[in-house]
Amino acid sequence: MSADSLFRSLAVAQQNVSIEFEGQPLSVPDKVSLAAALLASGIRHTRESAISGRPAAPYCMMGVCFECLVQVDGQANVQSCLVPVRAGMRVRRQCGAAALVPAGEVSDE
Repeated sequence: MSADSLFRSLAVAQQNVSIEFEGQPLSVPDKVSLAAALLASGIRHTRESAISGRPAAPYCMMGVCFECLVQVDGQANVQSCLVPVRAGMRVRRQCGAAALVPAGEVSDE
């Protein structure tokens, strides 16, 4: 079995979509993970540790390490490496521990 079909370059994305990160508009590649889009846009950290406040950024890019946590459209604790980019997303850094919100509800923070 060839592994060629399992990987694709960011260059394959033929168009960009607009999202917002920390209140700033970004034009990011369409059809990639949110983590990849943020990294490609020069975002160097997506969360701050709940214990030490140290900045962290996407690391494993496959949902294992939780270093890529962000808030998306008011929902905290989102693993940005597992979420595809979509136009209009409002993304914020995850600063410290966020309260868990029951499924279907959205945090006001």
